[in-house]
Amino acid sequence: MDSVNEKHNVLVRLKRIEGQIKGIQRMVEEDKNCIDILTQVAAVRAAINKVGAIILEHHSKTCIEDAIINNDKKQGLKELIDTVQKFLNFVD
Repeated sequence: MDSVNEKHNVLVRLKRIEGQIKGIQRMVEEDKNCIDILTQVAAVRAAINKVGAIILEHHSKTCIEDAIINNDKKQGLKELIDTVQKFLNFVD
């Protein structure tokens, strides 16, 4: 990640996710209500998907920019498609 703000934003989100996961661990250890635990799991999934989307957006911009600079649009497009497909395979 090139931008200091982008990197900071992603790191803040990841630390928040880390805290959410630790909270889920505590909930399981304390035998909390399953619905409450699943609600938190869903929140973590949404948060991690958002982090992935931010990183994918950044990569897409730099990939296209690099392809234009290097005059290799075909390779840049192929890499972008491959990356999007990999990300979407992990997202429901």
